[in-house]
Amino acid sequence: MPYFTKLLLLIFCLVLLVESRKHRRRRGASQMEVQRARHIRKKNQDLTKIRKGKSEQLLRIDEHDFTMRPAFGGPAIPVGVDVQVESLDSISEVDMDFTMTLYLRHYWKDERLSFSSTNNKSRTFDGRLVKKIWVPDVFFVHSKRSFIHDTTTDNIMLRVFPDGHVLYSMRVTVTAMCNMDFSRFPLDSQTCSLELESYAYTDEDLMLYWKNGNESLKTDEKISLSQFLIQKFHTTSRLAFYSSTGWYNRLYINFTLRRHIFFFLLQTYFPATLMVMLSWVSFWIDRQAVPARVSLGITTVLTMSTIITGVNASMPRVSYIKAVDIYLWVSFVFVFLSVLEYAAVNYLTTVQERKERKLRGRFSCSCGIPHSKTMMLDGNYSESDANSLAGYTRNQMVPEEEKPEKVVVHLAMSNESNSSRKRGLRGHVGLRIIQNTHAIDKYSRLIFPGTYIVFNLIYWSVFS
Repeated sequence: MPYFTKLLLLIFCLVLLVESRKHRRRRGASQMEVQRARHIRKKNQDLTKIRKGKSEQLLRIDEHDFTMRPAFGGPAIPVGVDVQVESLDSISEVDMDFTMTLYLRHYWKDERLSFSSTNNKSRTFDGRLVKKIWVPDVFFVHSKRSFIHDTTTDNIMLRVFPDGHVLYSMRVTVTAMCNMDFSRFPLDSQTCSLELESYAYTDEDLMLYWKNGNESLKTDEKISLSQFLIQKFHTTSRLAFYSSTGWYNRLYINFTLRRHIFFFLLQTYFPATLMVMLSWVSFWIDRQAVPARVSLGITTVLTMSTIITGVNASMPRVSYIKAVDIYLWVSFVFVFLSVLEYAAVNYLTTVQERKERKLRGRFSCSCGIPHSKTMMLDGNYSESDANSLAGYTRNQMVPEEEKPEKVVVHLAMSNESNSSRKRGLRGHVGLRIIQNTHAIDKYSRLIFPGTYIVFNLIYWSVFS
């Protein structure tokens, strides 16, 4: 029996020894797995899995009141601004505004957001954190419409550095007012401004400034407009005063646009010039061709009216005269005068024919001259006309006391030379230009083009 008991005790001791060794092996393996897991987590650290609410605890958002600005009650907090213009979407003359898409960035320091970091790297967050901290309340002065892009998510970025410096960036499209002067349209240049300002904080609480001066404004090299050439972008700043609230820092994004003239040359100036030149064609058409000259004059007048109406339809109803108005209305006057010129020619021709009929009826019987040998002369007659009256003397035609007062005379031509007869007629009749219907067309062919050329030289030298 004692031998059997000793044997059992020996077996029990051996079992305990084996179990203890297995337990030590399992514990060693588990410790190795824990160390390996720690190494993997340290290598690929994901703060969102280590601790719940890590971002808020990292920035200690719950410990501060972010409804108040940094250093509340102290000096004004400086907020730097820089802008990158992505595009100028449109310029509207009718509404006097422009639409611009830009990246707006703010820089300031908020020590309440500082955090400890071994590698001194910043932390980047999206727009969801912006609603929980203080950000500058910058708005666009004189803006009509604006929005922050939200596709596929809100285009807002917040970057916080360990020392508390903050970068706040957003992508914005804004439509703002631009006071334009159209007195030189379409040979004009326009300067527009986009103005930024804090809505609530005066210059005693928030100092808004361009972070890098003129270098704070960047533009995309591909920016272009259909009707304008972008000449210059630059920045300025000044104080703005409101009688009820005080002084505010205001930043300006200024850009100068020069209008492309070639479009208006093709659509406005060339058609107007061609209509004026077309109206001059009537000066070369026979004065007896009434339908041709009247229809040509009416067509050019109506076309000029259509051009003027089309230009004014795309412009705001300003109360001053534009450069294009001067050109179009002067062209319209030239076209209208060409119609009046033919009206004068036709009227004087009618008066002249009426006088001819009266004189023909008065002297056809008393002078004994066949009716077929009587003619109207206005100072310009051909050799065939002179030969048709050969053989008749002056005394047979017109009484001496009536010669000086008659504009249209009946003459009997002798066998003298044609040159001597013409000189006699000029001295006897003494016609003026306004009474010579042929001379009106003749001189209009020179006066109208010459005057219009002089007008164009003066116009383009003044407005170019």
